[in-house]
Amino acid sequence: MTHSALILRAQMVQAIRQFFVERGFLEVETPLLIPANAPEEHIDPVTALPWQLQTSPEICMKRLLCRGHRQIFQISHCWRAAERGSRHLSEFTMLEWYRADADYASLMQDCVGLLQHVAVSCTPDATFSRFGKKIDPNAKWEHISVQEAFLRFAQADALASARKGVFDELLVSQVEPALEHFSTPVIMADYPAPLAALARLKTDDPRFAERFELYLAGLELANGFSELNDPQEQRLRFEEANRQRQASGRPSLPLPDRFLDELSVMPPSAGIALGVDRLVMLTAGVDTIDEVVAFRPEEL
Repeated sequence: MTHSALILRAQMVQAIRQFFVERGFLEVETPLLIPANAPEEHIDPVTALPWQLQTSPEICMKRLLCRGHRQIFQISHCWRAAERGSRHLSEFTMLEWYRADADYASLMQDCVGLLQHVAVSCTPDATFSRFGKKIDPNAKWEHISVQEAFLRFAQADALASARKGVFDELLVSQVEPALEHFSTPVIMADYPAPLAALARLKTDDPRFAERFELYLAGLELANGFSELNDPQEQRLRFEEANRQRQASGRPSLPLPDRFLDELSVMPPSAGIALGVDRLVMLTAGVDTIDEVVAFRPEEL
């Protein structure tokens, strides 16, 4: 990482904090070492026996929502086992924020404001770039449903793809490459219900979940949703994730029982996770995550 990239990273983190503090969010710190993460089919936690390093601060942050905090954010280190590539590190930095009495539409507006603020504060022309392509957060953003994206770019039905187990393959091979051609940020919303994770389903069409992902030039930057606050349904989803893990040869994971115990008192809320390292990549206009962290794993 060059000295100028280190300076840019610091400036960007300061800009993120400024954005949220000015809007009345409380910055919080939650434990990095926890008894259990939210079980997910394709994410393996790093163990620090008998506990785990957090894959995301979401479990503890949602418990803070349950205890009455209304608007919170955190910039935190997270760990996921065996993740390494031009866009992935096993240890990385995540920004998460949560709003009580809100839904995923509120988060979409937050994303617009945040990216505009970072671009103006940290880049000479108020734009981001990837592979030499400019992405303008001040132009009109592209909003597209997952179903529309799959029909347009993969010639496939998103619901059927999820049922057949080929959703991720088509997303990576067909949909995300097509998103590289947009010159503005893209919000792709309403994921099939089997991919809801911790999101609530749409009341007018429960085949889909109130979940969206934010892309810049085909790079997935953030994942947000209206939060599920039904502990019984959430427990069933965690158990299903463990069944899927076992079917794919992965071990099942412990459930975050205290989170489930508190979940019923969480108000209608929305939360989102954004990759800070990836946002630095886009702000600096570089193509690999190695260029925006102080040390690569291989240097340690």
